[in-house]
Amino acid sequence: MSRRLSSQLQQKFPEDVYCEKHLELVQLFCVDDQILLCGQCFHSQEHENHLVCGVQEAAGIYRKLFQEILNTLKEKLEVAKSILADEQERMVVIQGEEQDFKEMIESEYRIRFQLMVEEMNFRSLQDCVFNPKLREDHLNQVLAFATELKGQSQETLQRLNDLGKENMNKLKESEGRLSGHICSLQKMTVELEKKCGKYTLMVLQNAGSSLKRSESLLLQCLEQAQITDLSLCQVTGMSRMLKVLQRAVTLDPKTANPCLVLSEDLRSMHLRNVQQDVPRSPGRFVFSATVLGVESFTSGRHYWEVDVEKATKWQLGVSEDSASRHGDLPTASGNKVLLMGSLMGTNYTFWAFPPLKRVSLRGEQMHKVGVFLDCESGHISFYDVANRSLIYNFSSLTFQGALRPIFSLCIPSGVTNSDSLSICLPPVSSCDVTVSPQSSLA
Repeated sequence: MSRRLSSQLQQKFPEDVYCEKHLELVQLFCVDDQILLCGQCFHSQEHENHLVCGVQEAAGIYRKLFQEILNTLKEKLEVAKSILADEQERMVVIQGEEQDFKEMIESEYRIRFQLMVEEMNFRSLQDCVFNPKLREDHLNQVLAFATELKGQSQETLQRLNDLGKENMNKLKESEGRLSGHICSLQKMTVELEKKCGKYTLMVLQNAGSSLKRSESLLLQCLEQAQITDLSLCQVTGMSRMLKVLQRAVTLDPKTANPCLVLSEDLRSMHLRNVQQDVPRSPGRFVFSATVLGVESFTSGRHYWEVDVEKATKWQLGVSEDSASRHGDLPTASGNKVLLMGSLMGTNYTFWAFPPLKRVSLRGEQMHKVGVFLDCESGHISFYDVANRSLIYNFSSLTFQGALRPIFSLCIPSGVTNSDSLSICLPPVSSCDVTVSPQSSLA
């Protein structure tokens, strides 16, 4: 009988495990302490009131438990790998964003210097200043202002550089933390896979330690690094010359989408849920709630302001005035330059095109957006007029023809939408004032 039992035990446990304390074969498992027991251990006071079961029963329970944990660990491992890949991609993205913002800041201050020179020249012409002493004072003012602008530019660029380094350090720390977590997850999954595939006693050996380490890994939170939006390095201030350049832009009803209702003075637009019965026009927008300005610009510098306070989603910018455009038929990707604003709750998100990319996030209501166009240098800037700060700009663009202001709202999808845009009238003093696009100190 004893020989038969011994033979059965050997078949179940090819590798006998003996109690280190009593040197007896272990056949029991203490659930409370999660350790293997021999007969003497079972009868000791140490395990007197503990839950104890046979190794076969315990192995079945723990094999099932380990398999469930293993599946969860594998899922978390894939999530961790995905987050790590995202963090590594973000490192590349923020380097590109930092370079874009650097170029934007440099081009903005370059334009501001040119506008400042024009402003001073404009004042000199108005005052009929021709004597050498005042001319020398004028040059000194230009040099002083240039020095001030250079200092502001360097200060803004330094803030951008510091923020870029801070973001990169956070991402690198996150990358190291995630890599270590992935390594631990991989080791744990290998360990549990071996346990689930081994014999009964092997499943139960060090079961408590395996459970504790597995649970610790599962409780660790996986999250991306919280980095700061580079758009917080705002370029503040606006040139006073913009008011001189401000144009009295009007809307072209021949291009307006049928969902748009234009005011009698052609300076404002709002959405309606039902399309109007409007005359057919080859230049009318059909698939987007868009309208062009009547004005067409081929040279010079121009500026206009738009009240966006009553719109939750809008687009502003310029569009090439192509005679081949019919409605919204596809055209070259460079035929429009747009800033798009979207209000979600109390946050404003800005997108620029082309290419389509998110460029800014602000937790405040927008009131007026200023659009500045320099045809000669291929420069377009968008400003938050209320805060007197730059939202975004494009530089060194190449235009193929005349440019027209473009305005767009989001067509409602089955819900009432009363969004509207209004073009602001320029100051009376700036109307009909022409300033040469080329500035000169001579």
